[in-house]
Amino acid sequence: MTCKGTETTTTELANGVRVPLIGLGTWPLRGEDAAAAVSQAISNGYRHIDTAENYANESAVGEGIRRSGIDRSELFLTTKFNTRWHSRSGVREAFGNSVQQLGTDYLDLFLVHWPNPAQGRYVDACEELQNLVDDGSIRAWGVSNFKPSHLKAVQGAGLAVPLNQVQVDPEHGQPDQLAYHRGHGIVTAAYSPLGRSGGFLSHPAVDGPAKELGKTPAQIVLRWHLQHGRVAVPKSADSQRQQQNLDVFNFRLNQQHMAAIDALETGAAPRLDSDTYFH
Repeated sequence: MTCKGTETTTTELANGVRVPLIGLGTWPLRGEDAAAAVSQAISNGYRHIDTAENYANESAVGEGIRRSGIDRSELFLTTKFNTRWHSRSGVREAFGNSVQQLGTDYLDLFLVHWPNPAQGRYVDACEELQNLVDDGSIRAWGVSNFKPSHLKAVQGAGLAVPLNQVQVDPEHGQPDQLAYHRGHGIVTAAYSPLGRSGGFLSHPAVDGPAKELGKTPAQIVLRWHLQHGRVAVPKSADSQRQQQNLDVFNFRLNQQHMAAIDALETGAAPRLDSDTYFH
């Protein structure tokens, strides 16, 4: 278990694998920008790096990891595969492609990026992911952008889904989605945890606690995610912001702070509808 002070900086999946609560998102960084950002982030203390086949930066992320000099065992590496691989043999091929690009021989977390329910093969993909865990190729598996209806189909095949990475921020809280996660022991990982426009960062519900506690608005929002028990993967290539985004384990928001940020929820759906969007 990794700790800073008395607070854990990881969360536990159903199979006992621990995931660092703050990860580095790498979309849309590519090439040297991605390699430099990853190497710098590791130097700044990050131990969780998040990428995907569709980001077209797995090789650059691998280069950044090698450049950092970190031992592979100290790093938690997450990637995701596209819908073309939604079959038993396809998942194996996707795994081989990703580890080759990343320059590693195993993955800590491998995710189905989008369910593509019209294709109807995401359950097969999840079943093969479990086989990859069973044979030691990956430490854990999960999904991304799965609605409760998709999760139910996977669970109906006898699989317990360990983690679902979805869009969550104060204005897109997805309360029904996250309630389903809580009710079924599914860890939530938030992508775009600081939003896309960042408009809510200047709202008094966020800016007020920031001034009160001597933190940045982004740190307040990341802390809000953590206190709700979520993993968060903000993207930043800026060294100072990387350090700030990671420095969220030495303070707490009170109940009033949390309730005020919760109240920013607009009821808006995620930016992309996973019943129809996929790659």
